[in-house]
Formats: sequence, C-alpha cells, structure tokens
Amino acid sequence: MGDVAVPNQTSSSLRQDTARMQLRINGELRTLEADPRTTLLDLLREQLGLTGSKKGCDQGQCGACTVHVNGRRTLACLSLAIAHQHDEITTVEGLADGDELHPMQAAFLECDAFQCGYCTPGQIMSAIAMLEEAAAGIPSHVTPDVAEPPGARELSSEEIRERMSGNICRCGAYPNIIDAIRHAQSVKRAG
Repeated sequence: MGDVAVPNQTSSSLRQDTARMQLRINGELRTLEADPRTTLLDLLREQLGLTGSKKGCDQGQCGACTVHVNGRRTLACLSLAIAHQHDEITTVEGLADGDELHPMQAAFLECDAFQCGYCTPGQIMSAIAMLEEAAAGIPSHVTPDVAEPPGARELSSEEIRERMSGNICRCGAYPNIIDAIRHAQSVKRAG
C-alpha cells in the first residue's frame, strides 16, 4: 500500500470553510468562527464548553438539547448556529443568578424531578418556556378554554404532560417533573 495523499490545508484554506458569526449567549455577545454547517448544539458544547445541553438523539426527538432562542424553546441539535446571528440564546448554564438557582431549577431539586440527570437541563429549559407560552395565551391541544385570558389559571397535570411531550425522560421521572413544574408555577403565581 502506498502513501495516502493528504490535501495541503493551509490556514487560509481552512478559513474558507468557516463563517464568522455573532451570538449573544447567556447575556454575553460572542464573536465566533465555525463551519456554517455546525449546529447550535455542537457550537455550544464543543467550542464554548457549555455542556449542559445534551446530545441525546441528534434528531430532535428527545428534547435533551433544548435551549431558549429569543425566549422561545428551540432544539439546538436541529438548528444551525449561523442562523442565529444576533439572537439571544440562553442555555441552562445561564439561568442562575449568581449562586441563586432559577425557580425552576430549585423546584426540580425540591421535587426530586430527575434520576440520572441527563435529560434534566432540557426538561428545565422546556418547562420554563412552556409556562411562558401558557402565560402568553398560546394554547395546547388540551387547553380547556382558549378564550380564557392568558395566565388566568394554573395548568393541569394533563396540560403540562402535553406541553412537555417533546422531552423524553428515559428514567421515567415524569410524575416528579410534573410536580416540579406545578410547584414552580405556584411559586411564580404567589410571587
């Protein structure tokens, strides 16, 4: 067997395959270079070391990679990083305020809403966005009265299950996840 020819890759030829982008991640404006085919998930995990968002299925079926983009939940494994120029991206690492956990993070701890913890960051990110969607009046398939004013009622367990159906917990911690969301919702309404 002969030698394998390796193309000469200079720094200028590598730069042709990258794109410069600006993303606001957890409140910090970041200027990054990456292959334009890089997913948001891979950029967060591999370039920035933000490993809270998990690569569960890499097909948008499990929700472990859920982040917020401009306040809406997004599956980072299905989204190209370059598509989010100047967007506000929040990961689970950006939720806490210093040493104080976000109320949803605290509720997950208090209600033991995890077992192995792999899906937990995606569950938390989805739960926060889901409550905001409900408060804004965005109905689900099981919303009892779509004419009701936004944020006028607490979500039922059935509606929480439906709204969280894009997030899979392979350990089966669903009852505690629902308890945590209901707890965070009641704390928010009382606060």
